[in-house]
Amino acid sequence: MWPGTPAPLGARYRVGPDGVAGTNFALWAGGAESVDLCLFDADGRERRSPLAESTHEIWHGFVPGVLPGQRYGYRVHGRWDPWTGARWNPAKLLLDPYARAVDGVLGAERGALPAAVYGHVRDWPEQHVADTVRDERDSAPYVPKGVVVHDDGPDDLWADDHRPKTPWADSVIYELHVRGFTRRHPGVPEELRGTYAGLAHPAAIGHLERLGVTAVELLPVHQFADEDHLLRRGLRNYWGYNSVGYFAPHAAYAASGTGGQQVGEFRRMVRALHDAGIEVILDVVYNHTAE
Repeated sequence: MWPGTPAPLGARYRVGPDGVAGTNFALWAGGAESVDLCLFDADGRERRSPLAESTHEIWHGFVPGVLPGQRYGYRVHGRWDPWTGARWNPAKLLLDPYARAVDGVLGAERGALPAAVYGHVRDWPEQHVADTVRDERDSAPYVPKGVVVHDDGPDDLWADDHRPKTPWADSVIYELHVRGFTRRHPGVPEELRGTYAGLAHPAAIGHLERLGVTAVELLPVHQFADEDHLLRRGLRNYWGYNSVGYFAPHAAYAASGTGGQQVGEFRRMVRALHDAGIEVILDVVYNHTAE
């Protein structure tokens, strides 16, 4: 691992002037004693490497050979002293808050969240002190991972893109749910219904054009998680107001895959809407977080 740079935050794939391709990882972790970068292969096997460099509490490093599609997370070491708010626990794999793609879901399968995802011993017999006892079980099998993506993708979708910039006085805004809008649309191929590609389909865009819509406001499309109380009832979060990654498009809305392909599909959707003269507005609510 090379020192890398503290900016930008997140995982950034790049090819250096020396021709070496790899990914720079940068994570802010104020007060941490050390940070481990954890890389996962397709079978879930983990390889840990310490981020040795720290600049203004941003831990960073460049790893040659790490390419788009690589799944990763972090383990952060530090004090465990809940009475002062210190809850460092390296047994818990952390999702990069700046990840641009996320693969996997919270919990290995439907049902209540596994106790291992909690930093404290949730099932401690003395409940009045349960949240002060550190849980040493590994959470990695039960939590989503970040995915390294290519900044520009295989083609430069934005080279000649133009935002419609419709004046507010002339705007007609249609609020929609990416999954619900095309879920039963007869003109959209069945395999694309309920996805970003489905919304980008000519049948869906044509419907918006006939309505005179100038902008779509998308209900939450950031990566979100299902709440524990819903999972216990066999239900799922439909609306998406439970974000875990504000820089990553929700992977379940992608028809093309969850290994970073969701980013390209989302970009192509935006480009198709722009080409039709339709602006794209995102519903972003920072207090609706799954933290």
